[in-house]
Amino acid sequence: MSALCLSVVSHEQTGLLNHFLADLSMSGAVAQTDRLVVTSNVPEAGIMAPESVDFLHRRNPRPLGFAANHNRAFAACERPFFCVANPDIRLEQNPFPALLEAMERDPSIALIAPKVLDPRHRPEDNARHFPTPWSLVRKARGLDDGRYAQKMTGPTSVDWVAGMFLLIRAEAFQALGGFDEGFHLYYEDVDFCARAWKAGWKVQVHPEVSVIHDAQRLSRRNFRYMSWHAASMARYFAKHIGRLKHAPA
Repeated sequence: MSALCLSVVSHEQTGLLNHFLADLSMSGAVAQTDRLVVTSNVPEAGIMAPESVDFLHRRNPRPLGFAANHNRAFAACERPFFCVANPDIRLEQNPFPALLEAMERDPSIALIAPKVLDPRHRPEDNARHFPTPWSLVRKARGLDDGRYAQKMTGPTSVDWVAGMFLLIRAEAFQALGGFDEGFHLYYEDVDFCARAWKAGWKVQVHPEVSVIHDAQRLSRRNFRYMSWHAASMARYFAKHIGRLKHAPA
């Protein structure tokens, strides 16, 4: 099975991060994780990486955004696959064999994600249709959050997948220039998937593989996060509105 580089960014989240890193060993996912890059966005200590992994700890002199942190981690990847994961992910099973098998079976897949569940094992909305101004109005009114409604079996092409857990083909990441660092936080994942589809790559979700995510949804409660969300949304629409290539129905 192909080896991968795993990138995780921590912002005073050492406790969550160490639970996730312990899950790598407990689930067996450490077998495919050939290199682990942990970025401390602010000073922190006590990170407990699995001993069997080539571990690189990056310490930022100042906090950087999602895109910049993972782009810098990718510079140390040197593996055929690059996994981006949030520190608040938990693994009850090893997601990598099935995800890597799908990627190796179809070389046109740029990135694939597992099904994401909340701590009560309810599906989150990590696979969605591309947003439009009208879809955001519908979401604000509680009518439709953009998720795919149909039941999926096996790897399925979707417009975009959320960035809390992504397995990305290193060749595609390099070809697309990584994440757009003009997005400080939010919409980097939507933008990357949009650019992947435009460049002839596929974006997929594998509903038979799952990870757990304890979403914080900070943009709903904190003005600074809300402002980043609004700025990222505006940048995304300026880049892509009316020029999107959607996943095949």
